Amino acid sequence: MTPATADEICAPFLNYDNDEYDGRRYRPSAGSAYSGASPVPPPPPPPQSLQQPSPVVTGSRMQPAREEAADAIGRGRVGGYIVPRPPENRERYDGEEVAAIMAVAEEPVSTFSVDVDTGSYTNVRRMLNQGGIPPQAAVRTEEMLNYFRYDYATPRDRSRPFSITTDVTTTPWNGDTRLLRVGLRGYDIDRRERPAANLVFLVDVSGSMHSRDKLPLVQCSMAMMAEQLNPRDRVSIVTYAGSTKTILTGSSDRDEIIDALGELRSGGSTAGAAGISLAYDAARANMIEGGINRIILATDGDFNVGTTNRDQLIEMVEREREAGISLTTLGYGTGNYNEAMMEQIADHGNGNYAYIDSAMEAHRALVQELSSTLFTIASDVKIQVEFNPAFVSEYRLIGYENRLLNEEDFDNDTVDAGEIGAGHQVTALYEIVPVGNDGWLPERHFSANRTAPQGSDATDLAHLRLRYKLPGEDSSRLIEQAIGADAVANARAPQGDMAFVAAVAAFGQRLRGDTYLGTFDFADIRRLARSAGRPRDYWRGEFVALTELAEARSAPGGTSGGSKR
Repeated sequence: MTPATADEICAPFLNYDNDEYDGRRYRPSAGSAYSGASPVPPPPPPPQSLQQPSPVVTGSRMQPAREEAADAIGRGRVGGYIVPRPPENRERYDGEEVAAIMAVAEEPVSTFSVDVDTGSYTNVRRMLNQGGIPPQAAVRTEEMLNYFRYDYATPRDRSRPFSITTDVTTTPWNGDTRLLRVGLRGYDIDRRERPAANLVFLVDVSGSMHSRDKLPLVQCSMAMMAEQLNPRDRVSIVTYAGSTKTILTGSSDRDEIIDALGELRSGGSTAGAAGISLAYDAARANMIEGGINRIILATDGDFNVGTTNRDQLIEMVEREREAGISLTTLGYGTGNYNEAMMEQIADHGNGNYAYIDSAMEAHRALVQELSSTLFTIASDVKIQVEFNPAFVSEYRLIGYENRLLNEEDFDNDTVDAGEIGAGHQVTALYEIVPVGNDGWLPERHFSANRTAPQGSDATDLAHLRLRYKLPGEDSSRLIEQAIGADAVANARAPQGDMAFVAAVAAFGQRLRGDTYLGTFDFADIRRLARSAGRPRDYWRGEFVALTELAEARSAPGGTSGGSKR
C-alpha cells in the first residue's frame, strides 16, 4: 500500500474553494479568503439546514460523505470550517472575575506570569462561527491579544532572549485614562537549528472523538506536524480510550508516522489519566539529553474513566516537568469540550495550550509556528510593573486574571511561571489613570483614608522588571527598564499596531461583559481595528469579520450559546 501523506489525510478539510496544501504550505486559489489578498468580507449566517458530513474512513484516507456539503461548509465562512452546534452543551470552563482596579498609593506593584496560550481566541471564534455567543468564562483577553503578531523588535543577543517594547496611548473608550503596552518578542530559530525532538503524540480515540471536528481533524493536524520533523526527531504515538495502547515508539520515519495516524479509529470510554501516564513512559524511554522532550495531547478533554480529578493530573504533570518532559495540549471539538482541564494541565506542564478549530489553524499552530510550539527559549518568565504615584493614581491589568502572582513571588525562583518559545510574542496591556484625571475609585469619606499625590524627583512613570531562566538553568536572570513619564504627556490616539491591540483588547472585554468599556461597542471595535490600516494577513481580516458576527449575535433576537461555567 502506498504510504499516506498529510495532504491525503487532510483532504476533507483543505480542498474548499480549490485551495491546496502540499504538506508544507497553503496554495490559495485566486481570490480565496485564505490568500489574504483582500480583507475578509462579512460571512453570511450558516444555513439552518446545513449538516456536517461524517467522514468515511478507508484505510489511511478519509473522504467526506457528501462533497457538496463539504464545499458549502468551507465556502464563505470565517475560518473556513464550521461544525453544527450539538444538541446538548456540556462544555466546561473556569472563568475568573475581571481584574480589580488598583490604587497605586496602596498597591503600586503588579506581578504576573507570562502567557502564550491562544486557545481562548480560537475557541471563541468557533462559537461565533456556530451562531452563538461564547460564555464569559471562556474568554481570556490575554490569549486573544497573544494570538496576533505585532511589530516588536527582534532580540539582538540570545543571552537576553527577548526584546521589550513599551508605549503609551490615549484610551479609545475612556478619555481620562491611558493605555500602557508591554510587548515581548522571543528570538527565532531556523528549522535546522532546532535541537532534536523526542515527541509523544498522545491521541484520544474514545467514542467522544468520533465526530469530524475531533479525531479526523487530529489526524490531519498531527500529519501536518509530522511532515515538518527532522530525521533526528523521534515520534511515539500513544492512544487511549477505555484502555491505553502504544501504537508507535521512537520512530523517525515520516511515512510510518503518518500511516499510523491515518489508521486510528475512535470508540470506547475515556481513560485520559492512564493515557498521560503511558505517554510519559514513552517519553522517558526515548529521552534525548539536551533535546526537546514533549508530549502533545490531542483531545476534547472529556476524561471519564480512571483519574478524573484535575488536581491529581496537575500533580502528575508537575512531577514530570521537573524531569524535563513538557506537555502541550491541543483541544478539539464541541459539546463536551473540557477547556478547564486542557488549559490548566498545559500551564502546569511547562507547555502551551491551543484550540484547533480547522485545518488552517492546525497549519498555523503546528507548521508555521512549529519552533515556537516545540523549543523553549526562556522559562518561568514573570513580569512586574511598579507604578510611580507621582504620575499614576489607579491602574488595571487587562486580562491575565489566572496568571496573577503575589509581589513576593517575583524573586522566588521556586514559583512556576510561563514559558516563551522561539519566536513567541507576549503582549500585556494596562489601563492607567494619570494623576489629576478622574478614575474609577470613589473618594473616601474620612480624610485620613485619602492619599494625596506625593511630590517626586523621579521622572519615571513606571519601572518594569522581568525575570526568566535560560534553558537548563535553575537561577533566574533579571531585566529592568524604566518607562519615562513623558510617555503620558506625549500620548496620542493609538495607530497602526497599537490600534489593533486596543481593538482586540476591547473585543475580549466586551465579550467578557467588562463594565469599564462604557458604551464602546462592537461597531466601535471594528472601526478601531480598521483604523490600524489594511489587514496585513488573513487573521486580522478575519478578526474584523468576527466583530460583525459578535454584534449580530448580541443584538436583540440574536442567538447565544454556551454556559457560564
